[in-house]
Amino acid sequence: MDFGLSSEQRLLGESVRKVMDRLATPQYVRRLDSEAAYPYALYDAWTEMGLLRMPFPEAHGGLGGTLLDMVIIAEELARKSFDFFTAYGASVFCGLNLLRNGSPEQCARYLPKLLAGEIRMCVSMSEPDAGSDTGAMRSTARRVNETWRINGQKLWSTGAGARDTLINVYVKTDSKAHYREGMSLFLVPNDAPGVELRKLDMLGRRSVGTYEIFFNDVEAGDERLVGGVNRGFHCLLSGLQTERITTAAGYCGAAQAALDLAVDYAKTRKQFGRPIGSFQAIAHMLADLQTEVDAGRLLMLRAAWTATRGEDALREISMAKLFASETYVKVANAGMQVLGAYGYNMEFDMQRHFRDARAATIAAGTSQIQRNLIAGRMGLKVQ
Repeated sequence: MDFGLSSEQRLLGESVRKVMDRLATPQYVRRLDSEAAYPYALYDAWTEMGLLRMPFPEAHGGLGGTLLDMVIIAEELARKSFDFFTAYGASVFCGLNLLRNGSPEQCARYLPKLLAGEIRMCVSMSEPDAGSDTGAMRSTARRVNETWRINGQKLWSTGAGARDTLINVYVKTDSKAHYREGMSLFLVPNDAPGVELRKLDMLGRRSVGTYEIFFNDVEAGDERLVGGVNRGFHCLLSGLQTERITTAAGYCGAAQAALDLAVDYAKTRKQFGRPIGSFQAIAHMLADLQTEVDAGRLLMLRAAWTATRGEDALREISMAKLFASETYVKVANAGMQVLGAYGYNMEFDMQRHFRDARAATIAAGTSQIQRNLIAGRMGLKVQ
C-alpha cells in the first residue's frame, strides 16, 4: 500500500500554505469570525490559484486533479479555519455533482462561471424535521404548466447568502413515492423571486454563514432540474463519499492547527519556574493528541487512496470522518485546558477552535451515522 504524496502534491500543499499564511493572518481570521463576514478575498485568491479548477477534468476547463489533491487543499485551508474549507468545498462539491449528473447544456452554462469565480454554489437539504432522515423532507416542487414551483423551508444551509450563489436544493417531486424515488435536485439563484434568506447566529463556523431558507412559489424551469425528475437521491449519494473524505481532511488540518497552538503555548508559558510543557501531565497529553491527529490523517489518506483507485471506500471513509471529527473535538477541548484562561479569552484563537470543532461530529454525517455505516460494513444489522 502506497498512499504517499508525490513531489507535485507536496508542492501544491506548500503553495496553498504560503498563500494562506500571507492572506489569512490571525487578525484577518479573527475579524471574519467576530463580524461573521464571508472570506471573499480568500475565495478570489483560490480562484486565481486555480484551486477551484483542480478536481475538474481538462475538457471542462479543470486541471484534472485527483481526490488526493483535494484533501491536500482541504487540509491547508482548514489549518487557518475549517470554515474556509467549507467555502471552498461547497462550490466544488456542487460543481462535481453537476458534472456527474447534469446535462451537457447545464455543464456548459454553469461550470465555466463556477471555475472562474463568477458564481458560487451551496447545497440545501436539511429541514426542521429532516436532517439525517432525508425521508422526512417536506419541501416540494410542483409542476405548473411549463415550469416548476418550489415551496418549503430549509435549514443549516452553509454559504447560501454569499453573493452570486446558486443554491442546490433538494425537494420532493412525488409525494406518493418512496423518498429515494420521489426527490429532485434544482439549481436556484439565491436572489430569485420568492427566495427568502435568514442568516442564523451560530456558535461557531461563523464566517461563511449558516442560513434558513424559505421558498415561496419560486419558479424553476426544466433547465434548472439536475439529473431528471425524481433522480435527486441518486445525485445526493453520488458525491457523498468525496464530501466526507475531504471534510475529514479539513478536520485533520484544523486539529493540527489547534494542537500546534497548544504546543507552542506549552513551550513558552512558565509556571513554578519552568515551561508547563516540561510537566509530564501536559507533555504526555500533547504527545497522545499528536498521535491521534496523525492516526486520523493516516486513516484519511488511506480512504482517499482507496477511493482514488476506484475501489469501494465507504468503510474507510466513514472511519476517517468519524475519527478525524472526534479528534478535532478532543484536541480543541484539551487545548482549552492547556491555555487555561487564555484559551477562554476571545482575543486568542483556541476558543474559536473550541467553538468550530463542536460541529464536526454533526455536519456531513453525524458520528452516530458513521458508526452505523461502519457496523453495516462489518455485517452487523443496526436497528
